[in-house]
Amino acid sequence: MNWLLIVAGAAVGAPLRYLTDRAVQARHDSVFPWGTFVVNACGSLLLGLLTGAAVSDATTALFGTGLCGALTTYSTFSYETLRLAEGGWKFLAFANMAASVLVGLGAVVLGTEIAGAPPA
Repeated sequence: MNWLLIVAGAAVGAPLRYLTDRAVQARHDSVFPWGTFVVNACGSLLLGLLTGAAVSDATTALFGTGLCGALTTYSTFSYETLRLAEGGWKFLAFANMAASVLVGLGAVVLGTEIAGAPPA
């Protein structure tokens, strides 16, 4: 049954990643991969929220593995970073690596803190 939830989450996450990436990138006249950066940060935040909320296995399968797994993308991040470096934008390649890791880790920590925080 969990595999169906993962498939359902991925069926939403993959097109959401593509559409978000295109929408964000269209707003920036830059070679920096803002779209991928945004989807990875958002996916990290969502995964942190799920982890911090200690949701059920079914919810984790649907949203954590399925949606976040398809929404976030390490392969595209790697490809775009390599493309920046090969294109002569070595500083942007380094900035993409550093910012993606720091923002991703920060987002997952923030998500767990938000979800674990007592109600106001």
